[in-house]
This record gives sequence, structure tokens and C-alpha cells, in this order.
Amino acid sequence: MSPQELASETLKNHIGSNPYPGRGLVIGETSSGDVWLQVYFIMGRSPNSRNRQFAIEGSTLETQPFDPSKVEDPSLIIYEAMLELEKVFMVSNGDQTRTLCEGLVEGKSMRSALSVREREPDAPNYTPRITGLLDLSSDQPAIALSLLKANKIDPTNTDRHYFYPEVPAAGIGYGLTTYMGDGDPLPTFVGDPLLLPLGSTAEETLATYWEALDEDNRISLAVKEIASDGSSSRILVKNKY
Repeated sequence: MSPQELASETLKNHIGSNPYPGRGLVIGETSSGDVWLQVYFIMGRSPNSRNRQFAIEGSTLETQPFDPSKVEDPSLIIYEAMLELEKVFMVSNGDQTRTLCEGLVEGKSMRSALSVREREPDAPNYTPRITGLLDLSSDQPAIALSLLKANKIDPTNTDRHYFYPEVPAAGIGYGLTTYMGDGDPLPTFVGDPLLLPLGSTAEETLATYWEALDEDNRISLAVKEIASDGSSSRILVKNKY
């Protein structure tokens, strides 16, 4: 099976046939190879998780309550999901996006910046914190991914996984999701980053992933299109509500 076929199969099985992969991110180039993409989606089962939408503030993607009067606990559902510095682009499923951004400004590495963070404190699920970084500040583009998840023996501790893969071929992205599927408690993500497909445009990619996500549980989806040299970006959003 070719990498492209594997990526399409993973989208079909891990996203399309999966009622609840949770939150997820993907980073790579379009199939035409002319721009970079960052994909981020959120899903929800509880009323609090479903009461969300994406909003764009300049180059920043934020989660916001759809109905502020119904917010039960904003601590884990309201955050900046996409931030950027000069030619450096960050995406994550929580407020660690801000932690990473501030750490990079201070000259820290991704690993060092996120060393102060833990998996989410939402027992018994202990949702992983997933983070992606696209660095276009040098001649060699670089992708880095982080997965902070509960320790199998003692879930109050955090295991830290960092991935620094070679940049994939055009049309393929590296991705992480928070869960492997639905359950109680939710089964946390395991294994290496996923190979997932990217379309020829941001619009095509947005449509593909929205169609793949479970209709009942999908909440919001965003695709950031980034110029090949990192000089500019734009964000496309689709919200359920």
C-alpha cells in the first residue's frame, strides 16, 4: 500500500468510521505542493463540549462558547487553538498553544516549552494534550508533534511523546487525535502520528474532513492555509451551530 493509499485508508477508518476520535490535528502540504495546511477539529458528546464554535481573530483560531449562558466549565474548552509567530505556526487542543508560543519567544524548544504542562485533568478520561508545530523559518521546513498523555500505571502522571518526522510528500499530513474511539472512559490515542490525506486546496480539505467526521459528534473544523515560504496565512472555518 502506497503512503497516499495508507493516508486515505486511515481517514476512512480512524476518522470516517470512528464515532469519536475527539479532537484532532493534521499538518502537511496540499496535494499540489504549493501551500502548507494545518487542520484542526473538535467533537463533543456532553452539552458543555458541544456548546462551542470556532472564531477567527486575525491569524489566531479561538474556541468560543456558542451560547455563553450555558457554559458549565470553560477551563478545558475555551482556548487559542492556532497561533503563529514569524514563519512558525502552532496548533493544539488546549491552552498549551499559548504556552508553546510564549516558550518559543523566550528561545525555548518545543520540548522545553511544554515540559511545564500535563495531560488534561479530566479524570477518568485524562484527555491527552496534542500539539503540532510547523517551522518555515529556515531553508528546511520542519514539523514537530507532541503528545502528553496519562501514564498507564498511574494516570495522575504524564508520559511525554515528541515526534520529529521528515516532511511528508505533498498531499499527506501527519496527524494526532485525542482518542482512538468512543468509550467510557474514552480510550486515549496510542501509537505513532497518523498519515492522513490533504487535498489540493484548503477548501477541498475542509470539505473532505467535515464529511468524514461523525455527523452527530462533529462540532467545528478549521483549516489554516500557509504560504510555502511562511509569509502569509488564512483560516477557513466550518461550525456546526
